[in-house]
Parts: sequence; structure tokens; C-alpha cells
Amino acid sequence: MTREDVFAGLKEVIGIIRPNTDIPTVNFETELVRELGIDSLSMMLLALAVEEKFNMRFDPAAPMPTTVGEVCDTVLKAL
Repeated sequence: MTREDVFAGLKEVIGIIRPNTDIPTVNFETELVRELGIDSLSMMLLALAVEEKFNMRFDPAAPMPTTVGEVCDTVLKAL
């Protein structure tokens, strides 16, 4: 699986978690909190949905990703 594959899947998940998001403007540098308005509850939902979509688990001891690109990289490392 490539970074672009993960990015495409992540955009699908973001569209479900944050349905008012302008998905075509989301890129690797998009900030989860500042630009997408992801709060703590949305972050938890995002993490659970990403884990389910990609059949992986986030490391609870790792720092929380702050950008879409960091989420993609974290998923790739876990696969």
C-alpha cells in the first residue's frame, strides 16, 4: 500500500467524521485541529475509523499526529 492509497482512504474517513469538510482541499499538510476542526471526540472517532479501515492499531504511547500526512505515515508504519 502506498502513501497515496492511505491518503485516499483517509480522505474518505475524514468525509464521514467531518461531513462539511471540503475534501478536495485536504492535503498532506492539512492540520487536523486547526484546519479540519477535529476536537478530542472527533479525533477518537477518526482514530477508530482509521484503525478499522486499514486493519491496524495506533500506538497509544506515540505522539498524536497533527497533520493528515502524519496520520498517513503512522498508518504506513503500522501496516
